[in-house]
Amino acid sequence: MAKIYKDRDADLSVLSGKVVAVLGYGIQGRSWALNTRDSGIKVIVGVRPGKSLELARQEGFEVYPVGEAVKKADVIAVLLPDMVQPSVWMEEIAPNLKRGTTVVFAHGFNVRFGLIKPPNNVDVVLIAPKAPGKAVRDEYVRGWGVPALVAVHQNFTGNALKTALALAKANGFTRTGVIETTFAEETETDLIGEQNVLVGGLLQLLRYGFEVMVELGYQPEVAYFEAINEAKLIMDLIWERGLTGMLLGVSETARYGGLTVGPYVINEDVKRRMKEAAERVRNGEFAKEWVNEYQGGAQKLRRLLEQVQNSQVERVGDELRKLMRGK
Repeated sequence: MAKIYKDRDADLSVLSGKVVAVLGYGIQGRSWALNTRDSGIKVIVGVRPGKSLELARQEGFEVYPVGEAVKKADVIAVLLPDMVQPSVWMEEIAPNLKRGTTVVFAHGFNVRFGLIKPPNNVDVVLIAPKAPGKAVRDEYVRGWGVPALVAVHQNFTGNALKTALALAKANGFTRTGVIETTFAEETETDLIGEQNVLVGGLLQLLRYGFEVMVELGYQPEVAYFEAINEAKLIMDLIWERGLTGMLLGVSETARYGGLTVGPYVINEDVKRRMKEAAERVRNGEFAKEWVNEYQGGAQKLRRLLEQVQNSQVERVGDELRKLMRGK
């Protein structure tokens, strides 16, 4: 059974008298900075020149170049985009790290796959909220919080977990619950879930569902409603009630058809290929491929995105969204 930490397991006083530097002031960084400050902790922001720098200043933060923020901080939260982190780490973070600093990541990708290699005289922890950045702030403001994962990669001071839990509490995560994990587990499950289900598998299933109906002669607009638009209703039921609750929330006809035809369409061969894709994540093949793609200008990614953007399903969806919004 997973270890779950709650408010009672975390002590904000661990951060008393310390300076937390939030590196990056995008949606996630802004939420962390505001939440942590509202919890009574000293927060500074480290960003490069741009709109986010001005916004952080407008919202009352002391703002510094990344390297200067690292020098001044006892805890640094690296909330920059994954693919930007390695270069910023080498150029601005690593040269300015103090002995005993706690380095916090919100995703383990760069540490797990060796793109960032912290020195052994700092604590390295993971706090991964399981919600978008906007929800991190919104839930905190309403007196609650989103769930999160926590992990310790390096415990130089002996207090790495205590510091991580204190920062998690400062963001409201321990109000809901923080699950103990590892950098490897967080990173691998995140990527596997994205590829096999949330972004890859689901996207392809929706597209094929639409295309099959259109190829059989049904109107594209009707096919879109049935194959794609109503998927939100099903996901809402699953989110609220679980898989069984969803099945009990649809008609008996839908229940029987889904339980008998679903395993025929998504069969054991699909599961086998999902495991193959998962293994490419686990053995580092995907990370290597993606880093090479990104460093080469991400031309393949742009081409694949354009294929989706220019597809019939997207054109139909755009028109129906305008219709439903009264435009």
